[in-house]
Amino acid sequence: MAITVNTQDLQNYPGINKTVTVDLVNIVPAGYEGDEQIVLVASTSAYSNAVARTTIPNIYITEAKAGWLKSSGLKGSQFVLSSSANTFRIKLDATVSGSTGTGYYTVALGHSDGANLSGDAVAIDMENKIRALSYSMVAADVGFTMAYRNCSVEFNNGRFKIISGSISNSYNGDDRSSVVVTSGTSNDCYALLGFDLPVSSETLSSTDIREALVTENFTASGTLLWIQTGTSVVNGDPMMITDGTNYNYFLVAGVTGDSQITVASGVITRSYLKDKAKVQRLRVQDPENQPLSPFDSIDDLARHALKNITSQIDYSA
Repeated sequence: MAITVNTQDLQNYPGINKTVTVDLVNIVPAGYEGDEQIVLVASTSAYSNAVARTTIPNIYITEAKAGWLKSSGLKGSQFVLSSSANTFRIKLDATVSGSTGTGYYTVALGHSDGANLSGDAVAIDMENKIRALSYSMVAADVGFTMAYRNCSVEFNNGRFKIISGSISNSYNGDDRSSVVVTSGTSNDCYALLGFDLPVSSETLSSTDIREALVTENFTASGTLLWIQTGTSVVNGDPMMITDGTNYNYFLVAGVTGDSQITVASGVITRSYLKDKAKVQRLRVQDPENQPLSPFDSIDDLARHALKNITSQIDYSA
């Protein structure tokens, strides 16, 4: 059953209702090998330009991947922005041109001339400034307009989280949904906000966690560990070994043939049996251990669809 929602622009055109419909439909999308898919679709009869009567295309959601990036969370909850420290550059999805020809657009944040601003206040301003970029995008990037116009910024646990306004089936590649932040070309606040040590969906999605069985008994404090091939571990890599009950973490001191690992004596403090223990090559993860997609429910996806449509509606008439 379709759900029809009344929407308004309470700030600029209060009292003018525009309806948006959210529904589940069963279709065969191109590229799905002829398989039927249950698709979430949002639509409206309102216009993006009431004078020109420009229609707004439906949004069809078949995936739940929205790219995101989080700041380090190591800079506290108050930020001293000023005229000499209030800009950074952002690239959402696969924008190719941007304001400098590199795909990045400059975000200039508001400030109070060096007075402390709360993370929540900065996040609200950041979201508004990123969304505003969608109205002045260069021609080569217009296909990514909604990634900017629907962008969300949150501030939780000391971290800024920027979420792309697009949904895709991939966090990498030309059709990705992703967020990248880099330093401003002047008056930079990139490091001040913690974006110099970020974690992102694009990075995590390409992280390759590999593991293998231990193939020979290992005696505590030994220096030679035999494992299955396939981990591609190299000298200096961090690894973990476990039998399901005991754990040891160690650095690889040397590798021979991808299966013979040398470790420093005393680093692995317990004994492990062949075929009863495994090793894992460790890589960077999100310290908050959150799901890769910011959407946890059908309600989240429906709200995204509504936001996508309402951000395009002309409420003036």
